[in-house]
Amino acid sequence: MAGKIDIRNKKASFEYEFLEKFVAGVVLTGTEIKSIRQGKASLQDAYCAFRDHELWVHGVHIAEYWWGTLNNHDPKRDRKLLLTRRELAKLERKVQEKGLSLIAFRLFLNEKGLAKIEIALARGKRAYDKRESLKEKDARRELDRARKV
Repeated sequence: MAGKIDIRNKKASFEYEFLEKFVAGVVLTGTEIKSIRQGKASLQDAYCAFRDHELWVHGVHIAEYWWGTLNNHDPKRDRKLLLTRRELAKLERKVQEKGLSLIAFRLFLNEKGLAKIEIALARGKRAYDKRESLKEKDARRELDRARKV
């Protein structure tokens, strides 16, 4: 059951060009991990930012746990990401460069059942890059159709 949860932000790969990818742990409360195990999370508007040399993910929506009581969590709260000190320093330097940002594009449970977020150091695509991506996607779809026939 642990490895079945794989929530993705499909729009991120269309909007951004991923330069480097990292896997980070997430600091969660008890009701948050229970909601994630039920697949009730969304990375639609997720991005990462540094605050006091710590990396935080913003915009991740984890629905309130159905059986949660007064101790239920805030669905849109900012969550701290766990990376090594070396990775954090590297990312903080790179993000200060013009045009680079950190995007959360995948939330999953590893084999131990721990929630992880895959983030990418990304550069926004221009309009012509997006059109090129659409052309490649259409060409792949046509090839798949031709193979099935």
